[in-house]
Amino acid sequence: MKVQIGEIYGKQTSAKFVMYNVIKVTPLLVTLQNIDNPLSLFEITTQKLASSGYIRLSQTPFIDLEATTPKRRQATKKPTRCPLTFDFLEERADSQRPAPIHQDLFA
Repeated sequence: MKVQIGEIYGKQTSAKFVMYNVIKVTPLLVTLQNIDNPLSLFEITTQKLASSGYIRLSQTPFIDLEATTPKRRQATKKPTRCPLTFDFLEERADSQRPAPIHQDLFA
């Protein structure tokens, strides 16, 4: 399984569907950041990522332009490209949250 920086993975929990942004990839570990809570980071191996039920949702980056709290403003980094760039393959701009492929099972 090949994981790249900027991809978005999702996982169905008991309460909701949670999305994670890949912010760092090393040969052994992948660092994920919760999209809803940017200060929540954790590391996982690629094998455990595949076996734990994480699904790749998008290969284009997600940039939150509406960082309302000071903590989120601190956590946001400079985008590598214009956040309003429209990706015709994903049918969304970088600033738009990706739609989950699978419907929320518990909604």
